[in-house]
Amino acid sequence: MSDDYRTESDSLGEMQVPADAYWGAQTQRAVENFPISGITFSRRFIRALGIVKKAAALANSDLGLVEDEKAEAIVEAADEVIAGDHDEEFPVDVFQTGSGTSSNMNANEVIANRAAEILGEGIGDRVVHPNDHVNYGQSSNDVIPTAMHVAALEAADKDVLPALETLAAELGVKEADFDGIVKTGRTHLQDATPVRLGQEFGGYRTQIEKGIARVESTRDHLAELALGGTAVGTGLNTHPEFPERAAEYIADETDLPFREADNHFEAQAAHDAMAEAHSALSVVAGSMNKIANDLRLLASGPRNGFGELDQPENQPGSSIMPGKINPVVAEAVNQVHKQVVGNDAAVSAGAAEGQVDLNLYKPVLAHNYLESASMIANAAEVFGERFVAKLEADEEHMQARVEQSMALATALNPAIGYDKASKVAKQALAEDKTIREVVIEEGYLTEAEADEVLDPEAMTHRVILGQD
Repeated sequence: MSDDYRTESDSLGEMQVPADAYWGAQTQRAVENFPISGITFSRRFIRALGIVKKAAALANSDLGLVEDEKAEAIVEAADEVIAGDHDEEFPVDVFQTGSGTSSNMNANEVIANRAAEILGEGIGDRVVHPNDHVNYGQSSNDVIPTAMHVAALEAADKDVLPALETLAAELGVKEADFDGIVKTGRTHLQDATPVRLGQEFGGYRTQIEKGIARVESTRDHLAELALGGTAVGTGLNTHPEFPERAAEYIADETDLPFREADNHFEAQAAHDAMAEAHSALSVVAGSMNKIANDLRLLASGPRNGFGELDQPENQPGSSIMPGKINPVVAEAVNQVHKQVVGNDAAVSAGAAEGQVDLNLYKPVLAHNYLESASMIANAAEVFGERFVAKLEADEEHMQARVEQSMALATALNPAIGYDKASKVAKQALAEDKTIREVVIEEGYLTEAEADEVLDPEAMTHRVILGQD
């Protein structure tokens, strides 16, 4: 053995571990067993593991199950994990044992060795034991789903929801700014009756606000914690007061309403809460995708597209076409949606695969949810601030186009009937005239009557034309 390694052991025997690493034998075995993707758990999940271990140590100290000096050292080490001081000490691949045992033991070993160091002992001396002290009263089967829920709810509360609120606010600003601008509506990508540009943006704002409500509606189920169920949900080797005490410490640490699970068997054998929560993210990603697609269409051109919106010049759009500007931020939002849809398929499938007393897809559920949450939060923030906020409306262009719309004939129905209105529309198209010109030429309406009936702005309200 070189000076670059030290010897640690577990129930299977000795392992050579990097000398300066806080992890131990079980983590090292996992590193060697799972060279699968090169993807390790994110900051949110590592933080959550630290929170769970800190809460467990505090609860066990309260209950006299772990001596105070060791518990205090565990708490100090866990605080460092929570703060991100040891993220490089979590090298285990996401694709590992389905219970997440490797990541649980990774946390146990890192915290145990760092706690021993805090107590003035050597790394690997096991004065603080990863199983007997850091993992006391716990199992990977309840720790990992607990960390999963802590990380997911923190990601939703601190990342996703604030970013969506930013996007909704920016859409709301444009809703107000554009409210007086009348344009041609479109259904089936064909001309439809007039609409105010502000009304369209109000629809986008409402989509995001409803998305916020959808994400918020999943909080209660994510707030349930499996901790205390140990191996299969019975709570073997755990003090009866441990689950509630630990959950209270987790709630205090995160300022979120975490509590003991309603049923520990459900909390460990099924992860329907994760499927529900990710489904809400998938719907939000779909809403953002729809909005991004619409804004790309409305800004298409600048001379041979819809040309209703002037998009921000975020960057040059082409390596060969000089002066070209593309809706690059909106396109990034579109791509995020596709990735989230893929993640949702993985989460839905994994959550449905619980077998008897344990679901063995915990790591991939946690990873995919957190990846989706991070992407949606970042995309919403960028979309709102770097695209939506910088949009400008070409009011003159929209006004000119709305006067040419064949769909204005719809307003003629109450005045001259559907059949005559249809005839007017076809004639206007064939002769390249406006609806107003034809309806006056044919003698169906006087100029004054046509001005009243064919007022595009009036068509954007729910009123009966011709009546006060």
